[in-house]
Amino acid sequence: MQLSLLRQQSELANTARQREVLEDEFTPPLPYFTEALSDNGLPRLTATGIEVLQINVGKLCNQTCTHCHVDAGPDRRESMSRATAEAIIDVLARHDIPTLDITGGAPEMNPNFRWLVEQATLLGRRVIDRCNLTILMANGYRDLPEFLAQHEVEVVASLPCYLEENCDSQRGDGVFKRSIDGLRRLNALGYGQPDSPRTLNLVYNPVGPSLPPSQAALEATYRSELKSRYDIVFTNLHTITNLPISRFLDDLLRSDQFDNYMQKLIESFNPATVEGVMCRTMVSVDWEGHLFDCDFNQMLNIGLSPEQPRHISDFDFESLASRGIQTGRHCFGCTAGNGSSCQGAVVKIGTEKPA
Repeated sequence: MQLSLLRQQSELANTARQREVLEDEFTPPLPYFTEALSDNGLPRLTATGIEVLQINVGKLCNQTCTHCHVDAGPDRRESMSRATAEAIIDVLARHDIPTLDITGGAPEMNPNFRWLVEQATLLGRRVIDRCNLTILMANGYRDLPEFLAQHEVEVVASLPCYLEENCDSQRGDGVFKRSIDGLRRLNALGYGQPDSPRTLNLVYNPVGPSLPPSQAALEATYRSELKSRYDIVFTNLHTITNLPISRFLDDLLRSDQFDNYMQKLIESFNPATVEGVMCRTMVSVDWEGHLFDCDFNQMLNIGLSPEQPRHISDFDFESLASRGIQTGRHCFGCTAGNGSSCQGAVVKIGTEKPA
């Protein structure tokens, strides 16, 4: 218990330090996100409904990725309880929220993961599993592909590159080969196959401090390379910008690239992305049931505005669906270039702004 308390205190101190770095440590001062909105004639961000309930079921993971904004890994013990999981299902049962988006850590390692999937599926909800692929090959989880297929779960799988060296440099030695094995198992069950209802979307994160390229162009390359090299197919590719949070922030600071990366994000602000940022149609829930505007605010411990409910047990759909959204400089990551969301680039093909 004492060790757990010390870990929690350390986490809070580290989160406070990250927020201080993002908001204060610039010479000369950089603009705030609200200033960028105002300068472009845009109002402060507000929600336009709730289409997605995104839940982070814990920080336990079988990998330790350098870009991870959750700081997840094998040594983490944060894990959503059954009571919190039941409160989430209760919210879905009482409100018309179409999608349950389950993330982590490796969400499949939470003991309530399968129960959540089963219950949400019974309610007719679309269920997304944000999967690192290697968990499908781990002992104790090898039946996961069949379970996901049985419940028609949409798989969103991280694969930062179609080249082994680049992928392993971000996610660890041997990860690429295990990821390819996981993809083959999913393909064999119909995932990603033409005319199949089983959706397999891949996620690309830049390896270093740069913005993603055009999503459409990179998807075409991924499709060609994975098919020719490994006979692997998938549904769509999502490009997601690395936000300066947790491990990626620490790496930027160590390599003295933080200021340049923040400047790049700010200079690449694209007003066309603002309408489609994910926080406007989602509510994020942490492993303890606390509510946030998005997963990134969750990791920085930036709670909802004071008048909003703070916990899943106090969920108020009408209030949350039109709430004002809490922002910070990290929000430039979701609005830079082509934009970035849990569903990939924000702006549509033909209106993309060069990175």
